[in-house]
Amino acid sequence: MHHSEHDDAHLASLGYTSEFRRDMSPWANFSLGFTYLSPVVGIYTVFAVSLALAGPPMIWSLLIVGVGQLLVALVFSEIVAQFPVAGGVYPWARRLWGKKWAWMTGWVYLLALLTTIASVTYTAGFYVAPVLGIEASTDTVIICGLATILLATLINFLGTRVLAMAAVIGFTAEIVGALAVGGWLLIAHRHHGVGVIFDSFGAAPHGSYVSAFLAASLIGIYQYYGFEACGDVAEEVPNPGRLIPKAMRRTIYIGGAAATFVCLAFTMSVANIGAVLDGSDPDPINTVLVEAFGSVGSRLVLCVVLISFLSCAMSLQAAASRLAYSYGRDDMILGSSLFKRFSAKRAVPPYALILAGVVPALIVLLSRVSTDAVTKIVSFAAFGIYLGFQMVVFAALRARLKGWEPSGAYRLGKWGLPVNIAALVYGVGAMVNMAWPRTPDAAWYDNYLVLLSAAVVVVIGVVYMALHRSYGRSNAPFNDAIPDSEPLIAPHLLEPEVVQ
Repeated sequence: MHHSEHDDAHLASLGYTSEFRRDMSPWANFSLGFTYLSPVVGIYTVFAVSLALAGPPMIWSLLIVGVGQLLVALVFSEIVAQFPVAGGVYPWARRLWGKKWAWMTGWVYLLALLTTIASVTYTAGFYVAPVLGIEASTDTVIICGLATILLATLINFLGTRVLAMAAVIGFTAEIVGALAVGGWLLIAHRHHGVGVIFDSFGAAPHGSYVSAFLAASLIGIYQYYGFEACGDVAEEVPNPGRLIPKAMRRTIYIGGAAATFVCLAFTMSVANIGAVLDGSDPDPINTVLVEAFGSVGSRLVLCVVLISFLSCAMSLQAAASRLAYSYGRDDMILGSSLFKRFSAKRAVPPYALILAGVVPALIVLLSRVSTDAVTKIVSFAAFGIYLGFQMVVFAALRARLKGWEPSGAYRLGKWGLPVNIAALVYGVGAMVNMAWPRTPDAAWYDNYLVLLSAAVVVVIGVVYMALHRSYGRSNAPFNDAIPDSEPLIAPHLLEPEVVQ
C-alpha cells in the first residue's frame, strides 16, 4: 500500500477523513518545530535577564531543561505515532482520557499559543527600531507587531506548501545566522574563556545562589517548546507516525544545540559582565553586537533576528489554527461551524487562521492603552504551554496505569512508564519554578501574577464548560487508547465543511 493510502486508512480508523494536503516534507516538518522553538528568539529575549540574575552559569539551565523537555517529547512521540491527528495536545488528550479533559487541555493551550504569538510579535518591535534607526516607542512597537502578525497570517493562508517553504527558509536563515554570529564572536570578539560558565561573578550576593539560578533558568524553560508543532500538522505530513517523532527529537537536539551555542558565544563576548549584574548595562546583546559588528553590521544581524521572529510567529499561528480547526471539527466549542470550515483551494482552515491572527493583534493593540495589561496577559504564555503539556503527560500516565500500550510506529517499550513519570516530575517542577513568587516588595497580585493568570484562564474554562456544554454534543471518538474500556462511540468519518 502506498504511504498516502496507508496514512488515509490509519486516519480513517481513528474516525476522520482529512482535507489537508500532505505537502509537508520531513525537513519542513522539523523546520516548523525549529522555528517555533526559535533559539534566536528565545536567547535574544531572555539573555540579559538571566545573565543579570545568576551570571554565566545560567547557561547550564539550557542543558537541564533540554533533557527534561526531551522526556516530554518522547511521551508525545508515542502518542502522535498512534494518533496522528491535526491539533496536537487536544486530540491527544481526547484519545487518552476523554472529552472534558481534552476540552480543558485544548483551551489552556490555545490561549497560551495566542498570547505567545502576541508576545513574540510585540517583542519583535523592539528589534525593528534599531534596524530602522528610530526610537522603540509604543506606537512603533505596536505597528511592527501588527505588521509581523499580518505577514505571518498571509504566509499561512497560502497553504501547506508555502508554509513548509517559509519554515525551511526561516530555519536556514536562523541556523546560518546563529552559526555566523556566534562563530564570529568566538573568533574575533571573545573576552572570556570557556571557564567563564563556572564563574558567577558574585551574582546573588545577599541571597541564595540556588534561588538566583532557578530564576535565571527561565532562559531554558522559555526555550524548549515548539517541538509539539511538528505534531499539530500531523495530517499534512506523509507517514506521520514515523517522521513526526523524529522531527520532534531533532527539534530538541538541534534547537537546543543552537541555543546553547548562541548563549555561550554572547556570554564569552560580554566584556563587562559585572556591569550586566549591577544593571549599568541592561542590554548586553546590543552592546556586544555594536562592539563586534559596528552599527551597520549589527543592523544586518538584527535583520536576521527579525526573520527568526517572523518564522516563530508563523509557526505559532499554524499550530494555533490547527488546534482551533480540530476543536471545530469535533464540534467542541462555540463557533465550531466556522472553525471547521476548510478552504479546498488553499487547503487551510481560514476562520481558524483568522482567529490566530485577530486575537494576538488585539492583545498587541491593548498595549496602546496599557503596557502593564499586556505584560499581565502574556505572563500566562509560557506557563500555559507547560500546563497544556503536562495535562497530556498526566493523561498518558493515567492511561498507561489503566492498561494503555502504545501501538504506533514509535514506542518506548519498557522505558515508557519511567520516561512518562520523569517527564511529569520535570514538568511540574518547571511550572512551580515559573510561578514561584520572587518579588516580595511588589503587590501580592503582581508577585503571583503567573499563577493568577493561569487560574483565571482555568476558571473561565470551567465556567464555559458548565454554561455551554458543547463538548457533550461532540460525537467524535474519545478515550479509546485504554483497552477493554466500555465502547463510547463508534468511529465514523467526519467530513469538514468545505469553503470554495
